[in-house]
Amino acid sequence: MKKLYQSILTGIVFLPLLISCDNGFDEMNINPIALTAVEPSYQLNTTIVNSAPTYGNLSYETTIVKQMITPFSGQGSAANFNQDNRGVTSGNWTTIYRGIIKELTDVVAKTKDDAARTNLYNMARIWKAYSFLILTDTYGNIPYSEAGLGFLSGNTGPAYDSQEAVYTDILNELETASAALDASKTKVASDVLYGGDVLKWKHLGNSLLLRAAMRLSKVNPDKAKEYVTKAVAGGVMDSNKDNAVIRHTASFTNPVGSSLNGGQSAFYYLDQDFVDYLTANNDPRLASIAVRYVGAQSGADQTEAKANRSVAVQIGMPQGYDNTTISKDVADKKLASLWDYSQLDRTRMAGLTAPSFLVTYAQTQLLLAEAAHRKWTSGDAATLYANGIKAHMQQFADYGSATAIQDAAVSAYVAAHPLHAGKELEEINTQYWVASFLVGPEAFANFRRSGFPVLKPNPYPGSDLKSEPFIRRLTYTDAELNVNHDNVQKAIAQQGADLLDTRIWWDKK
Repeated sequence: MKKLYQSILTGIVFLPLLISCDNGFDEMNINPIALTAVEPSYQLNTTIVNSAPTYGNLSYETTIVKQMITPFSGQGSAANFNQDNRGVTSGNWTTIYRGIIKELTDVVAKTKDDAARTNLYNMARIWKAYSFLILTDTYGNIPYSEAGLGFLSGNTGPAYDSQEAVYTDILNELETASAALDASKTKVASDVLYGGDVLKWKHLGNSLLLRAAMRLSKVNPDKAKEYVTKAVAGGVMDSNKDNAVIRHTASFTNPVGSSLNGGQSAFYYLDQDFVDYLTANNDPRLASIAVRYVGAQSGADQTEAKANRSVAVQIGMPQGYDNTTISKDVADKKLASLWDYSQLDRTRMAGLTAPSFLVTYAQTQLLLAEAAHRKWTSGDAATLYANGIKAHMQQFADYGSATAIQDAAVSAYVAAHPLHAGKELEEINTQYWVASFLVGPEAFANFRRSGFPVLKPNPYPGSDLKSEPFIRRLTYTDAELNVNHDNVQKAIAQQGADLLDTRIWWDKK
C-alpha cells in the first residue's frame, strides 16, 4: 500500500511537468522552412510546361490522322491496330485533370477577387479553357463545372457536363477573359509563355476563341460565325512571335523527344500517307522532318553513319501491319528490314530541347482562311491560306538552323500551291493537318471536324471499331469508371456507348 501511495504521489508531482512539456508541441513539429503556400504564377507556369504533347499522343491522335505509326504490339497497342487500350487512352485525362486543371482551379480561386492580380486571373482562365478544350474534344462529355474542386470543396465525384454545355462556357470564358486583360495592370513577368505580355495573351485567347468557334461549323454554324466575328474583333495572332510555344531545356525536356531518344527510339516511323503527301507536293518540310537509316537491320543499327535526310530516299511506313506481317511490304519496297523506314528525326524536331508548339499563327491563319471562304469574316481566303503555309514553314527555324527552311524554298512552294476554287475546304484543312504535325489533339480534332485530309482507314484486321472506319474519340479511364461510376454512366447514357467510334457532339457527318 505504501509503494502504491508513493507511485500515485510521484505521478501527481510529474503531471505538471508533462503538461508543460506539451505546451508548444504542435509548433515544434512544424517544419519552419516547409512550403505552406504556392505562388499562383508558378502554378500557372507549371500547367503550361505540363501541356507539352506527350509520347501518348503518338499512340492515338498522331496515328489516327496517319502522320506517325508503329508496327509493334504489346502495352502500347493502340490506334496502330484500332484497339481500345485504356492504359493509353487515359493519357490526356490523367495529365490534364491531375496536373493542370487541379492547379488552374486553385489559381483562379486565389486570384479571382484580387484586383492586383487581374491579369494572372485572366491568363489562368484562358489556359484553363484551352486545357478543357483538349479534354472535351478527346472524350466528349466531361467533368467541367465541378472539376478540380477536390481540394477546395471536397468534391471527389464531379458530375459530367454535356459537351454542348462545356463549349458554351469555354466560348464565354475565352471571350471575357481575353477582353479583361489589361496592360495597365500588374504584369506577370515570370510567365514562361510570353513574359507577361498582355497583348500576346489577348491574341492567344482570341485565337483559341476562333479555334473553338470553328469546331461548331457543322453542329451550329450560326454560333460559329458569331464567335468567329468576336475573335477577329478582339484581335488574333498576327505573326509567329505570338505562337504559344514551350521552350524546353535540359531541365524540362521535350516529352516526345525524351521518348524517341530513349527506349522508344526505334519504335515509331513516319506514316506512308504523310510522307507521300509531302513528297508528291515537293514540300520542303519533309527534308526538315525526316531521316531514314538506310539499310538498318535493327534498332541498334540506326546509327548516324546510316542516316540519310534527303527527300528522295524517304519511305513512309504503311498502316495495317504488325512487326511480323510488315515483312511483305519490306520485301516489296526492297528494304533491309522494318527499321529501314523513315522516322521523325530525333536529332532535330524530336530533340530533347526541341520546342513544343501548342497554338500557332499558322493554324490561326488557316482557320481564318476557312472562315473567310465561308463568309464568316472579311479577308481574302487565298491570301490567308498562303500566309498560313508560309508561317508554318518559317516556324521550322525555331528548331535550329539544321531544320530551318530557306526563304526561296518557302516562296516557291507557296507560289506553286495556290488555293483552288471548289477545293478550298480540302486544301485549307489538309494544310492545317501538316501545320498541326506533332500537336496530336489538334490534328485529330480538326480531322474529325473538317473531314480532311482524305485518308484511307487503317486496314489492320481485328479492329475494335464497330461502326466507323476511323476512331472518333478516346474512351474514359478505368479509374474513372470505378471511382466516379454513377456520373460516368450518366454521361454515357447521354452521349452514347463508351467506344472508340462514338461521335462526340460537334462531330457530325
